[in-house]
Parts: sequence; structure tokens; C-alpha cells
Amino acid sequence: MGQQSIRQAARRAALDAQSKRRRGRAAREKRLEDLAVRVLVAIRERDAAVVEADRRAGKALREMTEDEGLSVREAVEWCGDEITTREATRLCRLVEDYGAVGFEADDKNSTADAAEGLAREASGARPCNDQVAGVSGKLDPVSSNP
Repeated sequence: MGQQSIRQAARRAALDAQSKRRRGRAAREKRLEDLAVRVLVAIRERDAAVVEADRRAGKALREMTEDEGLSVREAVEWCGDEITTREATRLCRLVEDYGAVGFEADDKNSTADAAEGLAREASGARPCNDQVAGVSGKLDPVSSNP
């Protein structure tokens, strides 16, 4: 075997090894991409589930304040130590915001709606009815308009 043949064989072996490493890195990168997508999907699903649970809690709080005539503070007292007035107010606003965009209560698969709700909540929203209500506890339609 001549010097030339030895070099060609060595070059081929080196190129084969590099090609094998490249394929291995590409396969690993593909696995990592797939895992990253799974992580992000799970997080978005979790966020949507939290938003849905918050919306249901807010709806119940709104029924306590609007239908039963309680103030937010009184509704919080009915819930015990599990919720603060601040949290109750946030939950009420969440329901009010969803109502403004036509959110359907049965749409539990809408991650886009959930993400939109999170964004609205982060940007600030209107308070619950009893925070803009007069002494009677009834809503003043003028002061509650956005």
C-alpha cells in the first residue's frame, strides 16, 4: 500500500468520523427541539388551566357580589383564609375582562384566549362592581364604563 493510499484511507476515515458526529449532533438537536416544544406546550396548558380556574373562581365571586349583594370584603370572609380582598378583586376583574371579549365559559381548550387573558390581566383591568359602586352597592353605569 502506497503513501497516497494510506493518506486517502485516513482522510476517508476522518471524514466518516466527522460525518457520524454531525449526524449525532443533528439528532441530539432534533431531540432537544422536540423536548423544548413539549415543555412549552405543557407550560401553556398549565397557564390555560390556571386562567380557567381563576375565571371560575371570579365568576363565583361575581355571583356573590352581584346576585347575593355582598361586598368583596364580605365574599372574602365567606371564603375563609383561602383568599384575600386583593385576590378577589383580581379574579372579579378577570371575569369582567373575559365578558368584554365574549369569552365562552365552556371553551376550555382555548390557549390563545387564556394567554390573551393573562396579558390583559398583566396590563391592568377595571375593578369589581363594589369598588365603583355608590353607597347603595349598586353599580353606577357612568362610572363603570371603560
